[in-house]
Amino acid sequence: MALFELPTAAAQRPTWSVAALLLAAGDALAARLGAVAVRGEISGFSRPGSGHCYFALKDADGAAALLRCAMFRRAAALLEFSPRDGQQVELRGRLGLYEPRGELQLVVEAMRPLGAGSLYEEFLRLRARLEQQGLFDAARKRPVPPMPRRVAVVTSPTAAAWHDVMSAFQRRAPQVELVLVPSLVQGQDAPLALVAALQRAEQLAAVDTVLLVRGGGSLEDLWAFNDERVVRAVAACRLPLICGVGHESDVTLADLAADLRAPTPTAAAELAAPEREALQRDLSQRALGLRRAVQRQLERQAQRLDTAALRMGPALAAVSTQQERLQGLATRLATALRAQVPRRHDELQQRAQRLHRSVRAPLDMARARLLAQADRLQSLDPHAVLRRGFVWVEDQRARPVVSVTALQPQDQVRAVWADGAAQVRIEHIELANREAGPT
Repeated sequence: MALFELPTAAAQRPTWSVAALLLAAGDALAARLGAVAVRGEISGFSRPGSGHCYFALKDADGAAALLRCAMFRRAAALLEFSPRDGQQVELRGRLGLYEPRGELQLVVEAMRPLGAGSLYEEFLRLRARLEQQGLFDAARKRPVPPMPRRVAVVTSPTAAAWHDVMSAFQRRAPQVELVLVPSLVQGQDAPLALVAALQRAEQLAAVDTVLLVRGGGSLEDLWAFNDERVVRAVAACRLPLICGVGHESDVTLADLAADLRAPTPTAAAELAAPEREALQRDLSQRALGLRRAVQRQLERQAQRLDTAALRMGPALAAVSTQQERLQGLATRLATALRAQVPRRHDELQQRAQRLHRSVRAPLDMARARLLAQADRLQSLDPHAVLRRGFVWVEDQRARPVVSVTALQPQDQVRAVWADGAAQVRIEHIELANREAGPT
């Protein structure tokens, strides 16, 4: 029998279309199981604008089992809490097949929390420990440069986040240079790769800001950004760092340690550089405001100048009059000086001559008296007397001997002539009346 040869009519079974087979299987599941209750750990939770919730439920005991779940807006509106990845929940709903993808799916009618999952519990424990160590303190966070020139982007070169960042910068700030620092962003090797990429970004020249970005995903997909090594590398980065990981609802420990958190990679790019058109508008407004301020100041100063000119009108007229008077007086003074100078010069010469004569006569008289006195002093000079043949006699104590009565025979005296002196011994004394003393 050929491979696809049909069996006999008695054994024939219908051939299903794909849609019919999936519909029949879904009906069988619904009939067999109906409404079910299941517990597990949420993974990959998302809630788009439609209000429907989509996620996967992992086995809470760690078994390799995964169930796709959908919770439509009507049921989601009755939730009294916000579901999140890693949370343990109990679901009630209907098990069926999602025909477009042929996947088993649980349509959730009700959900209640049971507690945090193991991965989320680890997230909370690590967050508390790092927060206690001060890695998330607002005081250590640095401001992001408002006008960067070069930005390093740490992400996967094949990820949508890199293209989102490039598109945002091209749209908002094309003048900023982007430098891609490639790294793994998911998987066991991602933490070490991210740490090395951050260190390389720090060493790049002239980089103002670092962006650490990745698209959305489940808690497991984003777990590399909760790794303690990555969180400490983010906190120790020497450059201002903006972290944009996941979607709006995704919060990682790297977000908390960064200088600035962005809800998405695109938002991180927008926070890193202001829009060029907005800067140009702001600059134009500032320039217009400056021109208006300068114009107002010029107008105020012109009004003050006009007011001052009006107030100074009479004073200026008086000043002009005084200037004319001063000019006339200056002319008269110059004319008077030109007439007075020759006459004053003659008078001064005459006075000088009279002064000379009045001073010369007393000087001549004083000179004559001085000469007469000099002659008298010359005649009384002892040396002049000695030059006429007289002798000066003095005793041993240099006292003049003015009388022979002061001498005794054998006395030693000193005789001084005009040209010298001699020691003399008295032999005998003769008085003027010729009385002789002993010899």
